[in-house]
Amino acid sequence: MRYLIPLVVGAALTVGLASPAQAASNEWTADASGHAVSWGGSPRIGLVELGSHRLARPANAVTAAVTGDGVVDVRGQRPDGQWTEWYEAPATLPVSTSTIQTRVVLNSGKASKVKVSAYNAPAAEDVSIMAPGRSYRVYATREGLVGGTTANGHVIRSRDHFVALPSRRGLAGRNSGNYSVQVCASNGRCEWAPVWDVGPWNTKDDYWNPSATREMWKDLPQGKPEAQAAYENNYNGGKDQFGREVANPAGIDLADGTFWDGLKLTNNAWVTVTYLWTGSGPVGTVRTAAANGTVNVRSGANSSTSQVGLAANYAQVRVTCQLTGESVSGTQGTSNIWYRIASGKHIAKAYVAGVSGATSC
Repeated sequence: MRYLIPLVVGAALTVGLASPAQAASNEWTADASGHAVSWGGSPRIGLVELGSHRLARPANAVTAAVTGDGVVDVRGQRPDGQWTEWYEAPATLPVSTSTIQTRVVLNSGKASKVKVSAYNAPAAEDVSIMAPGRSYRVYATREGLVGGTTANGHVIRSRDHFVALPSRRGLAGRNSGNYSVQVCASNGRCEWAPVWDVGPWNTKDDYWNPSATREMWKDLPQGKPEAQAAYENNYNGGKDQFGREVANPAGIDLADGTFWDGLKLTNNAWVTVTYLWTGSGPVGTVRTAAANGTVNVRSGANSSTSQVGLAANYAQVRVTCQLTGESVSGTQGTSNIWYRIASGKHIAKAYVAGVSGATSC
């Protein structure tokens, strides 16, 4: 059912932000040679994530040429420090930016040089930022595949916590949550989890984006996965982008821990997904001691209130406001501040890093 394409980063090349010794520029070359890449999936695909580059002048469009194999994905940093989605170059970004990051997606061989140029081009108004973010009701399936490797190089653990979406535009790096979702079941439980894999069914179906900017299936309404249209309406002859007969309408895959422990699901189900990087406002990153650990999400600002969900390690959360509650000790120290991350959903500041600008509830 899924189209698992492991993209394992053997070693990442970092192109640092410009310094006095490296002047900012709108044209640059990155050396991608000499960095091991692991391969997997069908077809075999690899990923090398390069570092950020500061521009001499703000720009919103990027071209890139690769010496060797592969294509280049690019993204831009927004004024609030968050990133746009990844776009395959040449690309027009939804915002004008002063910082560009690139990654090379390999098909079979190796890449040595990546030449990049950033410039200004006419662009539609950026409609991607809204608080707390776009939300759609989609069908969720359980990923499983324990011991397999996800699209960002993560080896899947028993009762793991992450999700897969059918487009690499919202694929976070390994041990990163800058692309995370809030997924809620009809029983009222929610989990905040990073996007670490690509699937189900398709790999170029960013259905949460406006039809005009959607990578494929532009004639479908925003928020409707191609697999759902194929299953329910015989769209594309009932097949996915690879010509396979679509057996369910899934628009998201859930890792076992997210499925069983976070949402308390027993069967595949319809869920409401909020794509948090499409939102605005203060954000923070969940940090736990355990690599695949979670933090309890409570109905109130103390541990005696009911547990209404989980937040996975590395997941990004949107903070609507903060309030004073029970003092808690965690990976970020001891604090009596709690963050409200959705209506009736709270998490202790002691487990959330990097929040700035949160106001009182």
